[in-house]
Order: sequence, then C-alpha cells, then structure tokens
Amino acid sequence: MKVKIYENGPIALDFEGEVSVDSGGTSERKEGPIFLCRCGQSANKPFCDGTHRKANFEGAPVELVIG
Repeated sequence: MKVKIYENGPIALDFEGEVSVDSGGTSERKEGPIFLCRCGQSANKPFCDGTHRKANFEGAPVELVIG
C-alpha cells in the first residue's frame, strides 16, 4: 500500500479492498487510489470532495510506503 498526504489536500491510499465508511461499520469495496478528507469539511466523509480548496485548508505533504 502506498499512502500520500498531499500538501493542503487529501490523503491518497493506493490499494484495493474493503473500506469502512461510517462509525457503524458499513464498508464498501474500493480500488485505489482513494482520496480521504483531511480538512474535515467534506460532504462525502470519509472521502474527499475537494472542499479543502474552499476551506483554505493548510497541511504539510507526507509520503509513506507500507509493505
């Protein structure tokens, strides 16, 4: 799995598998890359919908390779 945290943007997960989409344990099958909200403003949480641009979200970039 590759994880990339974009500067001033979302978390990108490059993988294939089940993703839990709510606190009740509901999951969906997704294939990467998957973009997760980092600003907390997305109307489609946990997924990014681009709202970080309107919210002027600021965050540092990071790249991780797992496995």
